[in-house]
Amino acid sequence: MIPVLHLIQETGNNSLSIEQMDEVASLLHILPIEVYEVATFYTMFNLKPVGKYVLEVCQTGPCMLRGSDQIIDYIKQKLNIQNGETTADGLFTLKTAECLGACGYAPMMQLGKNYREFLTPQKIDEILEECRNALR
Repeated sequence: MIPVLHLIQETGNNSLSIEQMDEVASLLHILPIEVYEVATFYTMFNLKPVGKYVLEVCQTGPCMLRGSDQIIDYIKQKLNIQNGETTADGLFTLKTAECLGACGYAPMMQLGKNYREFLTPQKIDEILEECRNALR
């Protein structure tokens, strides 16, 4: 089911609709609730449209001890959004994530398929600028 959900999400608007999840359930001959449970459990699935760049900041204990709360607050202030929100220009969405399995590189976040590690406000500024420049 997970690979199918990934394919659907990647070919659409980077999110999954109820109708799409129902179709997955039908194709796999399972109950829709089974698909909803998977899609809502994993942070890699988006149930509403997100920005072009999703900043998934780890907020688990080791990252918190190394300052992830301050990084999250900095991103909120810098982009004028809250957790789960997308910037007005549609570029960035902030999401917090439970353990991304890279505790030794805390604080860290996932950006697309890549991890960004040892985050500081300066590194966040560089990452945001890098994303904006990629569109030019």
